[in-house]
Amino acid sequence: MSKAITWEVTGQDGEARTGIIKTRRSVIETPVFMPVGTQGTVKGVRFEWLENELDARIILGNTYHLFLRPGHEVIRQLGGLHRFSTWDRSLLTDSGGFQVFSLTDLRKLTEEGVEFRSHIDGSKKFLSPEVSMEVQAALGSDIVMVFDECPPGDAGHERTKQSLQLTARWAKRSKDKFNELQIEGADTGGRDGNRQALFGIIQGAGHLDLREESLTRTVDIGFDGYAIGGLSVGEEKPVMYGVLEHIAPKMPSDAPRYLMGVGTPEDLIEAVYRGVDMFDCVMPTRNGRTGGVFTSRGKLNIRNAKFTLDDEPLDPECSCSVCRRYSRGYLRHLYQAGEMLAATLISHHNLAFYLNTMKDTREAIKDRRFATFRKEFLARTCGNEDEQV
Repeated sequence: MSKAITWEVTGQDGEARTGIIKTRRSVIETPVFMPVGTQGTVKGVRFEWLENELDARIILGNTYHLFLRPGHEVIRQLGGLHRFSTWDRSLLTDSGGFQVFSLTDLRKLTEEGVEFRSHIDGSKKFLSPEVSMEVQAALGSDIVMVFDECPPGDAGHERTKQSLQLTARWAKRSKDKFNELQIEGADTGGRDGNRQALFGIIQGAGHLDLREESLTRTVDIGFDGYAIGGLSVGEEKPVMYGVLEHIAPKMPSDAPRYLMGVGTPEDLIEAVYRGVDMFDCVMPTRNGRTGGVFTSRGKLNIRNAKFTLDDEPLDPECSCSVCRRYSRGYLRHLYQAGEMLAATLISHHNLAFYLNTMKDTREAIKDRRFATFRKEFLARTCGNEDEQV
């Protein structure tokens, strides 16, 4: 039976590296940013734009939200998430763990799994490693994530140790159920030639010794790729960068390294510098909906009155279709008037900026000039914003 994905390192400059992930649906060059499609859609942005202009090769779907609505059985009967949503390129689905554990007051955690109340209608639901694997098999994603517990960023050593031990036990159960479903041929994900890949998740909060323990236990189980979870959940930036610098180079070099839920463009560059290959974050579209714009000269807030008569594009150095056509003054008008097009256009530009930043990063690594690129990028963007967004 052929492998669900293949991975090849194609270049390296320090710890930063380029690579190629091949799934049954697309060839993905890394470092890569993956737009987040929580409900089976990247908010406000049509798939045609993601495919034809932005050339996104992989996006995310959210197991928790799709489990609750419309339900994985609905999606299974409609042919899986690719067919249901019409997205024909690669999909990664998270396990639902992060969303469940953010519902602190609405959940009950046991060894077996998590009982929680739906944020939609209050009904009781249950997720476990086995249920998460069944849901993700029904969704038919190309890359599946194990079910894990994500402790708070400020969790103490003992609480974090208990959490990572639970995560390790759940990772083994996730893999066992995943393998069972692949062998049985789950309706959308498991048939031969249409197999899924499974990634493990390394936890440990800001405790470096626990990160190493989690890494060892996760690698011992064995996965197609490895993710770093539990960062960007409230800890200070130096803590996040310290964890990455310590743990990323120790992760298997022959598998993709994925930093979950991170972050700003500067965070991505700093994580690439420390050896990370894959990223996702809601920031491009979430900020887009509130008028926050990412540019080559830092962030700007389109709500600022100084843009009222501004005839410049959002980013003069950006060649996306939004920057080629629309001015800051017009986009501010749309936002102030409550027009939904404002959020769509700004989100489109933000995604273009993130994806182009990763393209520029790949080129810098290939040319072995990443150190210079990183220094210049951070000098242009860090702390250079007209208003906090």
